[in-house]
Amino acid sequence: MEFWESSFRDKQEMWGMEPADSALVALELFKHNGSQKILIPGFGYGRNAKVFLDNGLDVTGIEISETAIRLAKEHYGNSFKIHHGAVDAMPFDSELYDGIFCYALIHLLDAKERSNLIRNCYEQLAPNGLMIFLTISKLDARYGKGKELRKDTFETAHGVTLFFYDEESAKREFGPYGLINFAEWTEPAATMENKPRQHFCQILCKKNTSP
Repeated sequence: MEFWESSFRDKQEMWGMEPADSALVALELFKHNGSQKILIPGFGYGRNAKVFLDNGLDVTGIEISETAIRLAKEHYGNSFKIHHGAVDAMPFDSELYDGIFCYALIHLLDAKERSNLIRNCYEQLAPNGLMIFLTISKLDARYGKGKELRKDTFETAHGVTLFFYDEESAKREFGPYGLINFAEWTEPAATMENKPRQHFCQILCKKNTSP
């Protein structure tokens, strides 16, 4: 908790104000699926939420940093609901959501925390709802760098622990929760000056309504 609070306090809007390319893709997937109520675990200061808000979707966030929540409210007012707390304390409400968008969060968790987050998100997904996770890929340049803690898990020079996904680990962790697609993903999608491209995995799940 303290790491993220100090990061947002020191760096403020550290990723800029434009949404990630994957958030724009998620918007189209949600619209095509008829999703209206969206949950964003790891809300940050709301840069990825804005594209959903601008398109008339009802957004609820979960965010551990009070500074990030304050920044989000300064930029977007009270156009969303946000729960202050860690994602491992889910659920924060009894709502079911048509869509869940989780960007660059799950790879910061250990195996038990990842399992809990996936299960808790799936349990809050409405029938036929979609959940979309963007997580760091083994194809990323950071894979294998730093101190190896466990298989595919490395501690960076800044003390951040990262778990790197591939299709096998995505199927293992998300398979029981309606996994329908896995894709390697580059962020940003286009090459931009002074903005290094990162390799992510896009993991797409759908709530199965069959018995």
